[in-house]
Amino acid sequence: MLNALSVDVEDWFHVSLFRHHIKRSEWNELENTVVSNVCKILDLFDRHNAKATFFILGWVAERYPEIVVAIKEHGHEIASHGYGHQVIYEQSRDEFYEDVHRSIEILEGITGEKIKGYRAPSYSITRKSLWAWEKLVKLGLTYDSSVFPIKHDLYGIADAPRFPFNVYLDGNQKLVEFPISTIKLFGKNVPMAGGGYLRLYPYWFFKYGISKLNAEGKPAVIYFHPWELDPQLPRINVGRMKRIRHYGNLALMEERIANLLKSFRFGTVDQVLQQTEVLKRWPETAAEDRMTEQISLNGVDHSFSRGSKEVLLK
Repeated sequence: MLNALSVDVEDWFHVSLFRHHIKRSEWNELENTVVSNVCKILDLFDRHNAKATFFILGWVAERYPEIVVAIKEHGHEIASHGYGHQVIYEQSRDEFYEDVHRSIEILEGITGEKIKGYRAPSYSITRKSLWAWEKLVKLGLTYDSSVFPIKHDLYGIADAPRFPFNVYLDGNQKLVEFPISTIKLFGKNVPMAGGGYLRLYPYWFFKYGISKLNAEGKPAVIYFHPWELDPQLPRINVGRMKRIRHYGNLALMEERIANLLKSFRFGTVDQVLQQTEVLKRWPETAAEDRMTEQISLNGVDHSFSRGSKEVLLK
């Protein structure tokens, strides 16, 4: 089973957890760790013959285009993480469109290749921001990997489909959504996706989760950030829980990723989607078995259809 490996390319000070502690105007003055850590990741992936999708922040690509070039030269997929790492539901629709458009222009200008995919900062396509899918379609993107089917203080749609599904606009399928991975335990969705979950869970439990998904015939989508491989990250004074979430077990992360690469097969998000039933059906199928649940947002109806894993935007 081929699983999707992804890296959200941002620096330690971009994280939403710190957005009330570090001003955007300070970003240019803070210590850069992203270049050295991306190089470390590329070496790690080369040693294990693994390919991944790098969702790159436009802010980073604009300042360090050499790492975008290096990622491409190592044979990995390049996708958008937006420009300024602002959660979607705190932006207007026009602001969001311009943020993603800016990032795509930067990335395509460096690589000379069309960008296909997007991942929202902090997985912030939620019930409050489902309208973002329409904007992604208008930007010419073909897939998104931003929905996290859990309940969380920053993100999540707890009852969203757990596996890749089609998004329709006016009845025509336009976008594939690849949700962040979860497993079912005692009737609840449990995150099994990387990042802080990989750092803070017991490793055996995380490995069990991916094995469980693959045994069910489902690919996992794993993510992490370059700063998570850096135990020497600059420290800032935040509360205890934020310290644990951001700094916990950084020294273990590189070894844990290496162990995953030894134990499972990984490829890019685009590669994995090409092997799924959902993508093979797109765009030939019309919207069938439409609605099992209606979600109303700002006068727009959004529908999840779990049986056929389709979402209709009307």
